[in-house]
Amino acid sequence: MDQQLLVFVTVAEKESFSRTAEQLHMTQPAVSQHIQALEREFGTRLLERSNKYVRLNKAGEIVYHHAKEILGLHTRMRDLVDDLMNTPSGNLIIGASYTFGEYVLPHVVARLRDRYPKIKPTITIHNTKEIVDLIARRQLDAGIVEGECRHEKLSIEPFADDEMQIIVSSSHRLAKKVKVTVEELEEETWIVREEGSGTREAAEKMFARLGLSPANLMEFGSTQIIKESVEAGMGVSLLSSWAIRKELTLGSLSTVKLSETPIMRKFSLVTQANPFRTKALDIFLDLLRKNDVLPDSLERK
Repeated sequence: MDQQLLVFVTVAEKESFSRTAEQLHMTQPAVSQHIQALEREFGTRLLERSNKYVRLNKAGEIVYHHAKEILGLHTRMRDLVDDLMNTPSGNLIIGASYTFGEYVLPHVVARLRDRYPKIKPTITIHNTKEIVDLIARRQLDAGIVEGECRHEKLSIEPFADDEMQIIVSSSHRLAKKVKVTVEELEEETWIVREEGSGTREAAEKMFARLGLSPANLMEFGSTQIIKESVEAGMGVSLLSSWAIRKELTLGSLSTVKLSETPIMRKFSLVTQANPFRTKALDIFLDLLRKNDVLPDSLERK
């Protein structure tokens, strides 16, 4: 059954029997046989096939969703048993929201690999809401997210503080001012992240606390695009100090002098609320909790 599920999931993701055969080092007829056996097991077709495409139907979507979870559980079970006999090794699937994932996590993973070369991490980057959803569906071993989040089935542990600053282009009229008012900021175009992002949540909380109602709001789905847009003079934004450190050093961005800044928020670890963890995951979590693994720019919780 595990082999049938693996073949089915691969076909669903590759949308091709031939690409699945190549990926799994099988013949195309063998792939077809596994799919047919699985469809007989459920008594219904799971895939819509034509000369041009292979797609999941409604029944297939249900099987795909649960097959991903079953295969993930099988891998974790095998890794847990292997851990009893061997040094820390195996796959570690880490998810992170954009700020931590793009600007902090690479440094953490580099140190993890240096100390434990047999651990093989894979990184997935999404916004905070999507990372939490992926962990709830058991498709990630652990996640690091920004801001506040809650989930009744997950363990959520704040572990570090993040400092956020209002930024403008270095040539912006507000860049050289000793003090900026809320009224001046209200007149600006604000460039923010999409709904579900921890950075967007932080910006909205700041707006509420300052009583600031931006006249114009632009929504972008990437921190990098926001930085480029602010540098080009399109508007102002609120971003993590870690995300803008290079631009501040180069002088292409400036922080706005406002008495209420910097804005502080938490980075949190998100894991399954269950006691069975691989050594690789325990080591990763322990490294994040220690002072020596995070970059100096991050303040400890």
